[in-house]
Amino acid sequence: MGGAALFFALASDPDLAPRRAVLNDQNHELVTTYEVVRDQLDALVTQLEPLVTSYLAADEDTRAEIFYALREDQPTTPIEVAARLLFLNRTCFNGLYRVNQRGLFNVPHGKYKNPTILDPVVLAAASRALQNTELLSGDFEAACADVKPGDFVYFDPPFHPVSDTANFTSYTAGSFAREDQLRLRWCMDGLRDSGVPVMLSNSPHEWMVGVYEGAHYRVERTPARRSINSKGDGRGVIDELVVTSDYPRRGGSE
Repeated sequence: MGGAALFFALASDPDLAPRRAVLNDQNHELVTTYEVVRDQLDALVTQLEPLVTSYLAADEDTRAEIFYALREDQPTTPIEVAARLLFLNRTCFNGLYRVNQRGLFNVPHGKYKNPTILDPVVLAAASRALQNTELLSGDFEAACADVKPGDFVYFDPPFHPVSDTANFTSYTAGSFAREDQLRLRWCMDGLRDSGVPVMLSNSPHEWMVGVYEGAHYRVERTPARRSINSKGDGRGVIDELVVTSDYPRRGGSE
């Protein structure tokens, strides 16, 4: 699911909005946040408002103290988890989400002059879009266990690194390695062969292209804007790989 950009784009269009959607991500804190936005929005806003007010009124040093104190905190209630994630996402360096091997968020303070931390209008729109969704947190194979013909499945995994130095896949305590990319391909094969249309986004690395080319998939490149990168020249429009099912294979026939 990640940022669920495709879902929210579809949900905002009356002609394209799904009647029912299932969203899944292995990041439990992220899924908890979506659940709170869907079910307890007023309580979330109430939790965030005093934190945002005190942060925006503080000087730079005090803002950093507030940020790092919250980063070290380990909340236990869903509303606290959601408020912390939203606050850190809007005040950390470049809006990046990254955890260490222990699963602890470790992105530094972003030092923005006037960040928009709490946007009730956007959160309310997201809450409305999520009302008819089922939210899961687990492995993609488990999330696809009940998929049947007539469904559409979109995969947005951690992108395969485009180089040896651009090797970031740390959205959870475990990485998403080549073995996982191949396991995802086999999962897509099974769905496609049972008549389920599938779509995947990934990096245009030559290995990733080779995984899907010549295997009854359409493999295309499309320009996509990137606003999150540790280097300024890495932001902007770059190519992204889009893979879609060509046609189902049933009993070996085409």
